[in-house]
Amino acid sequence: MAETIIAALLPIVITLLFGFLAGWHHDFDSTQGAILNRMVMLYALPLSLFSGMMGIPREVLLAQGTIAMLLLAGMVGGYAVIFLLARYLFRRSTSMSALLALATAGPGVPFVGVPVLGHLFGNLSTVPIALSSIIMNLVQVPVTLLLLSKSSGNGAKRMSFGDNLLHTIKEPVVWAPILAFALLLANVHIPDAVRSSLQLLGGATGGVALFASGVILYSYHVAFNRTVAISVLLKNVLLPLAIIAVSLAIGANAITMKISVITLSIPTASICVMLAVQYKTAEQEIASILFFSTVLSILTMGGFLYYFH
Repeated sequence: MAETIIAALLPIVITLLFGFLAGWHHDFDSTQGAILNRMVMLYALPLSLFSGMMGIPREVLLAQGTIAMLLLAGMVGGYAVIFLLARYLFRRSTSMSALLALATAGPGVPFVGVPVLGHLFGNLSTVPIALSSIIMNLVQVPVTLLLLSKSSGNGAKRMSFGDNLLHTIKEPVVWAPILAFALLLANVHIPDAVRSSLQLLGGATGGVALFASGVILYSYHVAFNRTVAISVLLKNVLLPLAIIAVSLAIGANAITMKISVITLSIPTASICVMLAVQYKTAEQEIASILFFSTVLSILTMGGFLYYFH
């Protein structure tokens, strides 16, 4: 099991380090890292989400109610709890609270889920990967974008709720998976040749996003402070433990609980850093959470796999 986790996560750590080294060697700076992020957010990631979701059989997606409920509890419930704690208990700004909530409750399933979950659960891994991607991109990312755009205001007058909502919906990373989800529910499919064509650029998402995150890690300098420590503890340990408790309370079977817990123990998604850079909010802290969550997940995910072994 430990070899599986290391084999899945080591490429992520190495890609981050290559980006870090590129920043250290002055091949790229934070401005160029932001440009790479813009490419990912406007083109690569939306294409990856759209083409990936269009390849999911509708009946498979609609037949996993318990897993969907547990992932909703962890990702949406966790997001709400962390946001409220950060905003009203720790008195962080709205934009910072939104990013901390996404970094804590948003697992990087699109990048890490395929090698880890695919090896562990075979074809069944399609379900948590699809469900997590849907929840993240139909709920977590739109809400985060809404809160970020509301908080930023671009130095001008504050945008209305309707303007913020319209701004959020216009983001390709939001409307692309919504369109795919609607087509999926309507049982509309696109030709495999078209879908594979979209995946060519979409396949660059993980590597480019992680490389850009590494550049940003160097530019903003990784820092291990109380906020980072608490966020990583919540993301890597406490959230999966909470889902174990929920699973036991509702009587979920062993395989359902295992799939849900391992999915939510996957480290922070790199989209958090992309959004932090795009909105110029807490870049250093969010990049640090991504780095330490990824590195330490080799131990924490290994621990949860040992628990279920």
